[in-house]
Amino acid sequence: MTDSPQSVILLSIDALRADHLGCYGYDRDTSPNLDMLAENNIQFTNSYSVSSHTREAVPALLSGQYPDSATDESYRRDAPTIASHLQGEGYLTAGFHSNPYVSRAFGFDDGFDKFDDDLHLGKHKLIALAQRALDKLRNRHYARASEVNERSLSWIDSLGKDQQFFLWNHYMDPHGPYEPLEEYREIFHDVSISDKAAQKLYKRAIKNPDSITAEERQTLINLYDAEIRYTDQHIRRFLDELDKRGLLADSLVIITADHGDLFGEHGYYEHPRYPFRELVEVPMIIMSGSGLSESIEDPVSTIDIVPTILDALNIRTNSLPGSTLIPTADGFSEIESRTHQYCQASTTKSNSLYRRFAIINESEWEMVEFEVSDGEVAESSDHSEVSDDLYSHARDRIDKRMGTESQNNETTDEVNSRLEALGYK
Repeated sequence: MTDSPQSVILLSIDALRADHLGCYGYDRDTSPNLDMLAENNIQFTNSYSVSSHTREAVPALLSGQYPDSATDESYRRDAPTIASHLQGEGYLTAGFHSNPYVSRAFGFDDGFDKFDDDLHLGKHKLIALAQRALDKLRNRHYARASEVNERSLSWIDSLGKDQQFFLWNHYMDPHGPYEPLEEYREIFHDVSISDKAAQKLYKRAIKNPDSITAEERQTLINLYDAEIRYTDQHIRRFLDELDKRGLLADSLVIITADHGDLFGEHGYYEHPRYPFRELVEVPMIIMSGSGLSESIEDPVSTIDIVPTILDALNIRTNSLPGSTLIPTADGFSEIESRTHQYCQASTTKSNSLYRRFAIINESEWEMVEFEVSDGEVAESSDHSEVSDDLYSHARDRIDKRMGTESQNNETTDEVNSRLEALGYK
């Protein structure tokens, strides 16, 4: 990219696995618009999220750090985000989403001039309770893509002419419970199912996966695919609106996902805290305004996004583990020597913290697990059976994190209610 973009737009999609998009080989027409964008811009066909769930994946995506450096032990933001970097450079910054795990309750509003996490009543308990009751009545668990688009475009329209900005839109629609609008539901599912029944099926799949029949599994996939089709359509509409405003050609646009979802693979539904391939393979499309159309097979990661943005804007900062995905005169030289990427996920059970690390590329995947209890680290997996690269990386991350104090984090009733509706609790 020879000239710096006027603005930067990061579009992330929650729970979108790459292999449910046509441009990544899916045989259903879930993503006609993303497919077209992939064909006409830079598509990374071997792209991975750094984690399998939002609490670790999005902080890493926004900070360019591995999850254990991006947040503290309570998953509060613990590293500067790209918004902070760009705000310091004079950019106006905004974020629009409705995932409670990356809300102001966890410190993610830092660095944003405008931060709409759809929990704007959360500081007033009585009003929040009324909003929660209304949301339950409306069966509304998150802001739809149409709402996110409307709010973010309204913010853009409030800016002065030629104002440089950074915008982050995070779309929740492919995240469960899968309740697509009827016009999209009919594309892939010819049997009527109510939102209430779909939500009940989704929750049962998480709690009791063995009870899900082949027909019920297909119903969940049909509903999920319909949500993808809806999101695909609204991303196209958002980009069209940017184009109408004369903003698209001069902007850097990055489209990706924080993780995928499982449909019975490995005995799970939703997105458990294991860095399985199906959960960490995500789309990555970059529109740089350069007219370059290319498909890149070298393995890349969502922690490459922050270095990519900083490089495109000619901003230098402290070293980050990722690399820029902006090509130079020599092509994609910074990533051409890569052979794999690393992913991680952590969870607490039986008063112990389990840290899982995976190494992955197009043809290989392996995982190692460690148990951290009372300050002691025990190998839960036989490290002799994993590669030296994976074991060395995992031990390095464990050693860096040891000694960090856990911090308490109290969330509001509104946040907890949203998390329960989304299947987190």
